[in-house]
Amino acid sequence: MTARRKVHQVAVLALDGVVSFELGIPSRIFDSAQGPDGERLYEVTVCTADGRPVRTEAGFSVAVDHGPEALAAADTVVIPPTHDLGAMAEGGPLPEPLARAFERIRPGTRMVSICTASYVLAAAGLLDGRPATTHWCDAAAFARTFPRIEVDPGVLFVDDGDVLTSAGAAAGIDLCLHLVRRDHGSAVANRAARHCVVPPYRDGGQAQYIERPVPEPTLASTAATREWALGRLQEPLSLGEMAAHARMSLRTFTRRFREEAGMTPGNWLTSQRLELARQLLESSDLPVDLVAHRAGFGTANSLRQHMRSVLGVSPVAYRRTFQVAART
Repeated sequence: MTARRKVHQVAVLALDGVVSFELGIPSRIFDSAQGPDGERLYEVTVCTADGRPVRTEAGFSVAVDHGPEALAAADTVVIPPTHDLGAMAEGGPLPEPLARAFERIRPGTRMVSICTASYVLAAAGLLDGRPATTHWCDAAAFARTFPRIEVDPGVLFVDDGDVLTSAGAAAGIDLCLHLVRRDHGSAVANRAARHCVVPPYRDGGQAQYIERPVPEPTLASTAATREWALGRLQEPLSLGEMAAHARMSLRTFTRRFREEAGMTPGNWLTSQRLELARQLLESSDLPVDLVAHRAGFGTANSLRQHMRSVLGVSPVAYRRTFQVAART
């Protein structure tokens, strides 16, 4: 008899001045994540530091049903951004009500910030000596204010194990989908993304700010070539072949690709091949050698090196994780 899967408790901590768009992201994504039999995988609770309503940046208030007691039961705490950081914006400590609420969070709880809520984690001392990101507009000020943090201003999100930070606005969607993928695999995350009508996967290392996401009408796009390459990931695609397909010079293609995709063609190919390998490891019993071949890595050793570099685990360990999760 299969044991009943424990529902992961997510607490979303809304602060005064909360940005309404990001406030809704965790509920939307985590509530859309379902197991193979349609069972809920997460329970999302929105709370405030004192149980009272909070103002949003959009001119309305939000009344919640829960106060700081929800933080004590949480496996993951997500903090959306606020336009009212107060002294925290200058490197000050957590305000007293928020500090008392933080005391309720259990050791080992996964902490997540979206956009400038990174200031809250920083004020709590949770980012000292760690890599982190925030909205690109605030990254320079954030780095100056908190010099002990390794700020990466260019990426969509940073996963440092039990503490995760994202860039602004829609990057919160990418981070929440990443958490679902990390917890339950690509198939569950892809279904959640499809339910929310959002792209299923944007790599955390992708640039926050893409200079020209939609090409000018007079310019050729690399979109068709990206679609063409996705159907040929197991082949040893070269930059020259991709540029030729797009009917561009190597220099123009590389520049246009980075402008549209936020990364180089080589990095994009690697991220797409890794995503395919993860799906094959989760959903099939194919030998690792064959997974490596079908994903375009050529050899199992190459796949192992890439997975250890990006995910910190070997293909065998990755597959074992999700096989165990599927049985629990």
